[in-house]
Amino acid sequence: MHERILVFNCHEAWVYQLGLLSRPMDIVVGLTGRHTREWDSRIRPIPPKARLVDLRHALNSDSCYGCVVAHNLTDLLDAKSLDIPKLLVLHLTLEGIVREQNSSTDLTAFRAAVSRYIRCTGVHPVAVSPLKGSSWGLTDDIVPLSADPADYPEFRGGDACGLRVSNFISRRAHTLLWDFHLRAFDGLPTKLIGDNPEIPGTQPSPDWATLRNTFHRHRFFIHTAHPQLEDGYNMATLEAMAAGLPVLGNRHPSSPIVHGVSGFLSDDPDQLHAFAVQLLENPKLAIEMGRAGQRTIADHFSPALFRERFSRSISLAQEVWVNSRIGKAPRPLDSGSSILSAPRT
Repeated sequence: MHERILVFNCHEAWVYQLGLLSRPMDIVVGLTGRHTREWDSRIRPIPPKARLVDLRHALNSDSCYGCVVAHNLTDLLDAKSLDIPKLLVLHLTLEGIVREQNSSTDLTAFRAAVSRYIRCTGVHPVAVSPLKGSSWGLTDDIVPLSADPADYPEFRGGDACGLRVSNFISRRAHTLLWDFHLRAFDGLPTKLIGDNPEIPGTQPSPDWATLRNTFHRHRFFIHTAHPQLEDGYNMATLEAMAAGLPVLGNRHPSSPIVHGVSGFLSDDPDQLHAFAVQLLENPKLAIEMGRAGQRTIADHFSPALFRERFSRSISLAQEVWVNSRIGKAPRPLDSGSSILSAPRT
């Protein structure tokens, strides 16, 4: 199999991790249905050994690739003419997508249709967390997100201000428990960074280097999420932990935070408010908790773990593809089926 992989441009922070594989890759840009059609360098620089290509170039170069990495069904449909191994990366819960799109989709029927489609086409699904995998009912191949404490300057307690990094919170208000966030941190010094045009005074970081330096200038990080719709952490949470910040949020079964050790968790906004005040007044406590969080990153979300597991996922995708060809898989579903013609997310 060829070393070069083909990746659709979505979730730049996640795609950047593929640089850990030390493999050449082509990233498909110019796609419709995305907020930014090109690579968004504000989120991450282009990964090492990567080049940007358009879809036409990719579709005419199938013999160059050892695997396609898709992020959604639309990517898979765009790549249907490429007879090479394919991975479908599950970044979101199905319930969260349906909720945010105010859709009346029958979840059971949709799961069944997607399951049949990927089985018939020899696609291997992989999820970024156990919650995402179980939501789709498709896979037990889990490749956790990664972060590296070595990428950040030493945390010395920062300024007395909390930080949250998130895009389009208004659109995802229910999923991210935004009302709870506002109640818990009302009147406290906090900053929101991200693409949130509906919220005055917020803007995304101009680049990743600036964002990395921003972490250590704050006392703690905030992440809140509905336990059935989103994980108790995201990429920014892991980056904050890697940078040495304690994390505050609601109680969540998948949160990597140990309450009272690497941060504070509570479903009571007044109690979470009090924990925030405690950290704002005690930078030494923030440093101590942040170091505990860095140990969690090293143990469960390291770059080495991502590299090992995703390399295995690519091998599994190649094995599934070969077996589907040997077994003469049944004719796939019509790619025009409305239940599979989902927008990019």
